[in-house]
Amino acid sequence: MAQRMGKEEVVAFLRDGGYEFKMVEHEAVFTMEGMEALNLPFGEEVVKNLFLRDDKKRNYYLVVMPEDKPANLKELRTKLEARPLRFASEDDLTQYLGLRGGAVSPFGVLNDEDAAVQVVFDEELRGYRGLGVHPNDNTATLHVALDDMVRIIESHGNSMRFVELSRPEPEE
Repeated sequence: MAQRMGKEEVVAFLRDGGYEFKMVEHEAVFTMEGMEALNLPFGEEVVKNLFLRDDKKRNYYLVVMPEDKPANLKELRTKLEARPLRFASEDDLTQYLGLRGGAVSPFGVLNDEDAAVQVVFDEELRGYRGLGVHPNDNTATLHVALDDMVRIIESHGNSMRFVELSRPEPEE
């Protein structure tokens, strides 16, 4: 198995590739509440990343969406034309993306040697200046342009698509 890309390797990969990014190092965070408490300069563009699988463990999805949008797995299943979706296990996360819980990130695809995981971006992210994501480690957050993230994923060979996920109606 190839060397897994952690924080240093992801940062070196971005620098070597000429990608622009901002990095803020911080204490380990495990929740979106923990991320908000950091008051990052790009905090409003921090995204949440869900690692999902279908009920037969045939298809795996890394879903990247606004952190304040609830994840509706039934709607997502319909948009992806997938079987019923579930959260993948910690073992699956390690096996496919070389990550552990709390550090899920689109950069995990760099550890996906078979390009088996499909990356799904919420259409709403097209309006962001950049994405706030971990560099495969939850002790730093990077702000990277969406176009660059798309290029990295595509050049790695993972399939990728944008889907429009609805926001729930605000309650009166």
